[in-house]
Amino acid sequence: MFAGAQAKLAKSGPRKLLALDGGGIRGLITIEILAKIESILRRRSSNPSLVLADYFDYIAGTSTGAVIGTLLALGKPVDEIRRIYLDCGRMMFDKNTITGRLEKLGKDLHGETVIETMELVAHYAKRWAGEREAYAKYPDKPLADKLKELVGDDTTLATDNLKTLLLLVLSDATTDSPWPLSNNPRAKYNDPARPNSNAKFPLWQVVRASTAAPTFFPPQEIRVGSDTFVFVDGGVTSYNNPSFQLFLQATLEPYGVMWPVGEKNMLLVSIGTGLNPNVQQGLRSADMHAAAAISTATEALFNAAMYQQDQLCRVFGRCLCGETLDREIGDLVGTKGPADPSRLFTYVRYNATLSAEGLNGLGLARIAPKDVESLDSVEHMKELQDVGAAVAERKVEAGHFTGFAA
Repeated sequence: MFAGAQAKLAKSGPRKLLALDGGGIRGLITIEILAKIESILRRRSSNPSLVLADYFDYIAGTSTGAVIGTLLALGKPVDEIRRIYLDCGRMMFDKNTITGRLEKLGKDLHGETVIETMELVAHYAKRWAGEREAYAKYPDKPLADKLKELVGDDTTLATDNLKTLLLLVLSDATTDSPWPLSNNPRAKYNDPARPNSNAKFPLWQVVRASTAAPTFFPPQEIRVGSDTFVFVDGGVTSYNNPSFQLFLQATLEPYGVMWPVGEKNMLLVSIGTGLNPNVQQGLRSADMHAAAAISTATEALFNAAMYQQDQLCRVFGRCLCGETLDREIGDLVGTKGPADPSRLFTYVRYNATLSAEGLNGLGLARIAPKDVESLDSVEHMKELQDVGAAVAERKVEAGHFTGFAA
């Protein structure tokens, strides 16, 4: 059990950490950035078969980042992960709308009598009322089936197939609490002797739970001992960007890993799926009715949480690359901080701003922001790839990995 994680824990030398944000189909941006990193590392190591699981020791992911992170940790090359997203993107986001249900009902009603029609309508109404999918935009079966195929139906979190330490972020709707789950064999709740050990969780269910974005996909139930908990997307926690949480899991004593800190001892690479600034020019107080206020506040909380994870990493790590955080503090590259003279780790953040200004800065003025902002923008996967490739070309440098050999 935990063979890959044990091997990473036993090795020596600088530690390399990789954190992947959530963001639905916008994970294609992440994939193109990862492709550039993989290419750089293959050239530097003179190993054309190197995969990112060979290089990184601990990978963290939330939502779509959990899917990509798990596939990386299983040893898959980026090109294969890209093909999976391109081949399965439309299938994953196959709309589960009431329109489709009514079309099905209409076909079944063809030629029926009034009494038979009423009975059939009652039958569907009762059936839909008991379905989790009736409240979600998309059904979960295509994604669940694909995860079982990729990961294995019976594969657990303790599988030897994972070649790195892996951290996946879920949100427990039952207890209203974030659950950062890992395959760390030293973690308290991963003890196989525990009757409700997290190590026994089916890996595909953990990944599926991390992707269960409310209103997009149904929740995921996972049985824990004699109890069943309901999980939703880890993106609704403060860890949609899991970067600083990954650093804590790799260094805090209670987690049992306790890797040494220092600019030369640890590299943390964080990759986003695109910033989506919701600037509302001309907004009036009268426009902030209850529904609008809730929507705005929710999005603001999510963005603030991602911002804070990134900011903390730049403050306590030596930041080599990152988007401007705000007009007051800039990008914090080369600035002094409370951890000086030596920071706790070396840090790089790769991301894009999906505004007209941000896309124009990437040389992509032809792409409309509305086409790449949505989590389910499967009609514009090529454009999302173009965004990721442009970020990779302009921001990912071989020098960022200097001192952290493969």
